[in-house]
Amino acid sequence: MHLSDYQAKALKTYKVNDTHSQMERMARLALGLCGESGELAEKIKKVMRGDQELGASYQAIEKELGDILWYCAVMSFEIITNLDRVAQINLDKLSDRDDRGMIKGSGDER
Repeated sequence: MHLSDYQAKALKTYKVNDTHSQMERMARLALGLCGESGELAEKIKKVMRGDQELGASYQAIEKELGDILWYCAVMSFEIITNLDRVAQINLDKLSDRDDRGMIKGSGDER
């Protein structure tokens, strides 16, 4: 599946509340993305503390990654872009950092 196909299908499940501003919708999406990322972190934490085996957690991790992808798809729509473009921008950024030996480190503009 292509990212653009996924995004189109994901948007069918996005219920836009027209009484909210774009900023309010984006804030809710950002909070949802944080929440789903937290749920992913919880799955990893349980493996790290020995509650579950990593292999047994793969399906649950996949589900959380899917939820994160949904939020990314919808947020991209809200800023009037698409996942294909977001993915390409990210790959270009990472390739540039790698070419300059700057993959490690911190900061957006390294």
